[in-house]
Amino acid sequence: MIGKILNKYRYKFWAPERYARYIGVKIGKGCLISTKNFPSEPYLIEIGDHVRVAKNVSFFTHGGLWSQRKKYSNLDYFGKIKIGNYTYIGEGAYIMPGVTLGDDVIIGAGSIVTKSVEDGLIVAGNPARVVGKTSDFISKIQNISVPAYGMNPVQKKDFLLNLDESRFIKK
Repeated sequence: MIGKILNKYRYKFWAPERYARYIGVKIGKGCLISTKNFPSEPYLIEIGDHVRVAKNVSFFTHGGLWSQRKKYSNLDYFGKIKIGNYTYIGEGAYIMPGVTLGDDVIIGAGSIVTKSVEDGLIVAGNPARVVGKTSDFISKIQNISVPAYGMNPVQKKDFLLNLDESRFIKK
């Protein structure tokens, strides 16, 4: 009983990265983890160095076979998840069992990743599909990059509201 209370406390009050490490997720150095949506087998997840996992990202390490177990009592499967270095996973993405994300990968917000992604690719959608290369995206962004990182909110607002229109991304 006390163990359950402590686990609820940890889930509610601990920072996401601390909680993830506590439950068994292997996390490299310099990461920013903003989700607590881990499966019942968090020890099957390995996250590389300098990875950003946004809010509401969910990881799945087993399949949805509950209903089929009524017919096949021993039916189950699991898949490890491995995330490479310098990878970004956008808000609300779902990472399915057995998926490996390479180095320098970007996963678009809301994507459902059902297959592994090679190094240096951007994927998005449901199911996630390749939409570009990380290197091409970085080259494009470098042309409009602005030095706002590290500013406090007031400085950032003033800076951005006084910025020339040509410095904003357009789609």
